[in-house]
Amino acid sequence: MAWHHAPRMKAHDALSPYMTFSAADWGRLRASTPLTLTEDDLAQLRGLNVALSLDEVAEIYLPLSRLLNLYVGASQELYRASDTFLGKLPAKVPFVIGVAGSVAVGKSTTSRVLQTLLARWPNHPQVDLVTTDGFLYPNAVLAERDLMHRKGFPESYDRRRLLQFLAEVKSGQPEVCAPVYSHLTYDVLSDERVTVRQPDILIVEGLTVLQSGVADEANPVFVSDYFDFSIYVDAMTEHIRNWYVERFFTLRETAFRDPRSYFQRYSHVTDEEAMRIATGIWTGINEKNLNENILPTRERADLILTKEADHSISEVRLRRL
Repeated sequence: MAWHHAPRMKAHDALSPYMTFSAADWGRLRASTPLTLTEDDLAQLRGLNVALSLDEVAEIYLPLSRLLNLYVGASQELYRASDTFLGKLPAKVPFVIGVAGSVAVGKSTTSRVLQTLLARWPNHPQVDLVTTDGFLYPNAVLAERDLMHRKGFPESYDRRRLLQFLAEVKSGQPEVCAPVYSHLTYDVLSDERVTVRQPDILIVEGLTVLQSGVADEANPVFVSDYFDFSIYVDAMTEHIRNWYVERFFTLRETAFRDPRSYFQRYSHVTDEEAMRIATGIWTGINEKNLNENILPTRERADLILTKEADHSISEVRLRRL
């Protein structure tokens, strides 16, 4: 067996619960993991205005998929051991990965790339992805509670329903349904569901998945209690704001022009008006949510991906076991 040099870690790591790797050092942990994505695959997985190359997939996401593959295997052995101890037949329980971070930081792209890579490992071919957007209260409920201006904040989610969904998934239920959200109509679709049927891995992506709980002080339960591994996608607030504004301008020329779009009224505004609207939404809602509810949960993650202004990942922080 060929041994690779251990990646260099930064000096302050000795006092940190995390080991910190540069992108290049993290990339060496790929070992012999093959690249199974093509440029065509990547074109389908990228989000709006998110720059992602096959080189970065190889450097960042392949080592991560290798690590997660090892974790999944170890977790499956633990479940079997626990069932043997309890005298039960082994049950198939999905390995659940949480992906958190701000609006416009690239959570969805990260989740889709991981889903595709992990599904190509032979021992866990079924990898499902659920976003917590579907667990937002419908707009009618948010309007009734005067919460439309706080959409995406913890109180705008039906957290009990989300917790029930995860509890059923983790108990090995054969089928569990989750609601579906439309970014076009900006609302939950009352007549659509996504069904999770005992996948090998379930990725749960959302803004505050490392924070959301239920208001029951006697028995506090958090969404993250059901995670086997969690990832936080991080960047400087200034960079995220720029990405949000860029995305708004792109949507103004595309999805906002659909007559069904909730934001169609923004499709014909001037550049100056678009900039004012986008920065206003960012400052009044998304940045506030980031600072109050999302960023404070970063240090709860098992792994933190730090992005630069061009969306490239420059640093990976892995929590020590």
